Amino acid sequence: VLVHLELQRPGTHADLREFEELVLSAGGDPVALIGGSRQSPDARYFVGKGKLEEIGDAVREHGAQIVIFDHELSPSQERNLEKVLCCRVLDRTGLILDIFAQRARTHEGKLQVELAQLQHASTRLIRGWTHLERQKGGIGMRGPGETQLETDRRLIRVRIRSIEARLGKVRGQR
Repeated sequence: VLVHLELQRPGTHADLREFEELVLSAGGDPVALIGGSRQSPDARYFVGKGKLEEIGDAVREHGAQIVIFDHELSPSQERNLEKVLCCRVLDRTGLILDIFAQRARTHEGKLQVELAQLQHASTRLIRGWTHLERQKGGIGMRGPGETQLETDRRLIRVRIRSIEARLGKVRGQR
């Protein structure tokens, strides 16, 4: 399900055909397009309650697995939408990163795409770990330890530093 809103702010005019082409380039199969206009995005869901219900109806009617917004969503908006719609939600940046990931051929290109994806995903990590919010630790451990979310963030930071170092090495060799 594709969602495209016309926001009544300067510089936000987006081409609907370009958005549809991006989705097709990523391998998506659009089943519905939800359009509309707003003065400004809603802080919680980006769209209003009525439009959210319309999107939810389209997801259920078509059995859609993903909802793609033609806008930048904040991590909290993405989480809130996923919770209400019960399917994956992707914003324009995530869609473009997915296209780049599919088409990267060189070693340097693949590293750059992975770096961009990790940086984009690091702020959206909490989505999958709400069931692991408790801290590790136990008998014989010193202190409560770190939560699974903190562990994942640390591992992503380590991976980002590793990729940046490898990219520096590749650039130096080139």
